[in-house]
Amino acid sequence: MQKKTNSILEELSNVRLNKDKDPENFVESRASHIIDSAINLIQYIREHFDAQTAYTLEKKFNSSIKNLDSGKFYRGVNRLRELKEVKKSLTVKQGEFKDEDE
Repeated sequence: MQKKTNSILEELSNVRLNKDKDPENFVESRASHIIDSAINLIQYIREHFDAQTAYTLEKKFNSSIKNLDSGKFYRGVNRLRELKEVKKSLTVKQGEFKDEDE
């Protein structure tokens, strides 16, 4: 059993994509991993944020890829983080509302 495990591990460690000889396979492999990761991230965003925040994050994510600007997504996340902190710091006083005209 040990011998088979070692040979499989050795074989896996020796497998390398040659970027120069087969760029199509390299691109396909990288794209597959990136797309799967992006899908997982979007699913995570949809599960862990409210609808409006999830929509905003997805929009920033897609826009940053389209414009080749990762900073756009990071700025969007930071803006959401700041808004969250502001909401935490605000306190709403509860009580009766009295109209001044009465």
